[in-house]
Amino acid sequence: MTSPSEQTLLVTGANGFLAGHIIKEALNRGYHVRGTVRSESSAEKVRKLFADHGSKLSIAIVPDFTAESFKHAFTGTEKPITGVMSVAAPFILKVEDNARDLLDPAIQGATAVLEATKRFGSDVRRVVNTSSFTSILDMNQGYRPGYTYTEEDWNPMDYNEASTAPNAVAYCASKALAEKAMWDWVKREQPSFSLAQINPPWVFGPHVGGVSDLQRLNESSTALYRLLGAKEVPAIDFAGFADVRVVATAHLEAFERPEAGGQRFLVGQPFNYQNAIDAIRQDLPELRSQIPEGTPGAGKSAEVYKPNGQKAERVLGIKYLPLNECMKDCFAELLEAGA
Repeated sequence: MTSPSEQTLLVTGANGFLAGHIIKEALNRGYHVRGTVRSESSAEKVRKLFADHGSKLSIAIVPDFTAESFKHAFTGTEKPITGVMSVAAPFILKVEDNARDLLDPAIQGATAVLEATKRFGSDVRRVVNTSSFTSILDMNQGYRPGYTYTEEDWNPMDYNEASTAPNAVAYCASKALAEKAMWDWVKREQPSFSLAQINPPWVFGPHVGGVSDLQRLNESSTALYRLLGAKEVPAIDFAGFADVRVVATAHLEAFERPEAGGQRFLVGQPFNYQNAIDAIRQDLPELRSQIPEGTPGAGKSAEVYKPNGQKAERVLGIKYLPLNECMKDCFAELLEAGA
């Protein structure tokens, strides 16, 4: 197999939370990285973050999710682009028209990356897409006690249902519709590259470079930050999580391992806020006065579905980080930022 030092990985949405960790992992493994962002200001932030890696990281401005916009992202790299990490995706929860503002951009953006790779990425052997556990979860079933979700499950909501659903429900459906559109595209077009999907639930963990502004946190970090000063333990939203560093590793392994092609991977473990709070109160006692106690230990018997992430362990060789380790790192970072 060609050495990583002779290959470039294209990482879309390079200024994002997860993408930062994917870039860090790729550079540490010896790859060159071409990142894409939507503006020069975002490009500059990414360059500063990885300044120590010099010319091994380059950035391309891709202003929108169309195949043509990606053309120059595939050109001018020192080493050939052999893999694409499709991490960027529109994240808009408040929209006026689900179909126009949410579903169509998600579907078109996902397939645009594949189309661009086919047209401009002649050396690419695999695209790894960041999908979501919401592509697996059937939200109509609620907490579904006793049920275990695996890669065999799909969010069943179709386009017409999603077009009139509440925004948050439609967003979840958009992830499934986008993923299905990618698999359909591959089946139809039969490209020279293969596709793998990573489907994480909540992605928690520290940021590459730390947190500089508590008012500009990503969605998952905001969910944890809100625990500070909360009066009660939040209800379960998604009963699964993975540490961002594990999810990043999963992307790299899904690219490197031949057997991962053509597969989707649920990367996650069971999660609820009570268990998270128990871990925080135990490992960071200085936060006990700021975080609700709830009912210690009750999370262990929560009546809710479980995500089964064992396939990713088996095929990709990943090792999950325990919840307490992830929470400790998250809150240490928030405290350092002035929380």
